[in-house]
Amino acid sequence: MSTAPSPTTDEAPHDDAPTAEAAPKKRGPWAPLRPLILRLHFYAGILVAPFLLVSATTGLLYAASFQVEKAVYAHELTVPVGDTKLPISQQVEAARKAHPEGTVSAVRPSPQDDATTRVLLSGVKGVDPTHTLAVFVDPYTAKVRGALEQYGSTGALPVRTWIDEFHRDLHLGENGRLYSEFAASWLWVIALGGVVLWFSRRRALRKVRGTSGRRRTLGLHGALGVWIALGLVFLSATGLTWSKYAGESVTRLRTSLGQSTPTVSSAASGGEHAGHGSASASGGTGEHGVGLDKVLDAARAKGLGDPVEIVPPADAESAYVVRQIQRSWPEKQDSVAVDPATGVVTDTVRFADYPVLAKLTRWGIDLHTGILFGLVNQIALMLLALALILMIVLGYRMWWQRGRGTSFGRPVPRGAWADVPPYVLVPALALVAALGYFVPLLGIPLAGFIVVDVVLGEIAHRRKRAASV
Repeated sequence: MSTAPSPTTDEAPHDDAPTAEAAPKKRGPWAPLRPLILRLHFYAGILVAPFLLVSATTGLLYAASFQVEKAVYAHELTVPVGDTKLPISQQVEAARKAHPEGTVSAVRPSPQDDATTRVLLSGVKGVDPTHTLAVFVDPYTAKVRGALEQYGSTGALPVRTWIDEFHRDLHLGENGRLYSEFAASWLWVIALGGVVLWFSRRRALRKVRGTSGRRRTLGLHGALGVWIALGLVFLSATGLTWSKYAGESVTRLRTSLGQSTPTVSSAASGGEHAGHGSASASGGTGEHGVGLDKVLDAARAKGLGDPVEIVPPADAESAYVVRQIQRSWPEKQDSVAVDPATGVVTDTVRFADYPVLAKLTRWGIDLHTGILFGLVNQIALMLLALALILMIVLGYRMWWQRGRGTSFGRPVPRGAWADVPPYVLVPALALVAALGYFVPLLGIPLAGFIVVDVVLGEIAHRRKRAASV
């Protein structure tokens, strides 16, 4: 949360420290812990803040990208409302005539009266292998209104895809993902540390008169941080859910607890007839066996309302998979498998039956990406990103003001850990070690900081001892 230290006891009284002498009190376990948190907060804020600034700025752009996408691609996404929508098979056939390249990997029938149908093609030359070519078809006339590259399960089109990848990895590939995971790994530590420091100083701050200079900056920084701390912790936790290294730890934990996201079985159950039906594709339109129209009807009969996605069989032994793709509230995530030979539903998975952690993960990711509550969600994320950017600016301003405007302020004195009672220090170190194991981009930098800090402290100590001889 904070990007600069709070004042320490060796600062001048006119800066932040109370002028009235306090009566000596018995020191509890918190007294020696506070300088440790203060020092961690200082260094983490100074060193991590640039990564947080980039993440907050790109996150702000991503939250706005949904509305930009609707405006930029209005022609492809919307159509005049007609009388009757044509069969989905006819719409797919029109898309294939316009774009015969690649194979049909999925079909998203028009979910609203004024929305186009998307026919997704994979293996298209010139399209990123991890993306698909989305062909937009008027559901009333079967006219193709355009084709755009699409990414991900949310159907991101080029503008949103570019911003999404910029936020995730700065367009640097897998190595670029380390920046966002590093920022997310430390954000919750800085936020919670700042809250603890803020509430531990409230009584002292009330006794000091004046609201100018660094004290005023500290007040703004701390108060704003307390208000948005919960949001920052949420962004950190959900961001780590699909990160490269910490995300793997989360996945292993969910799997060991039996909380993985269930998937519908796509194995066809019609025996030899199922294989024969699946193999009979008609012109690469995604039609297998009974065809798309009957498959969609079977899914509708099982209660799968719009929006849905139809995935054709992958081979002769597979079934159609029809799944709901609404990620806004209330979420629609039910899915069914349909035998291509008979049109019978062979398996069903309901979102209501998901394990608790699977549901929480789904909701958390969708809230983090601004989908769950639509425009309101996106505005809230933009405000949170702006608040984080302001806090970083205030934090660096405090660092400058700590040096009285002539140089950057000195760090918090080291050595506070020596005053921490063993019964507090040992469990704290064990907790830090466990967190470092599950969140490597928190643990590795923290271990490196401790090693460097100890070495620098030893060098300073020897120089001081040599100078006194």
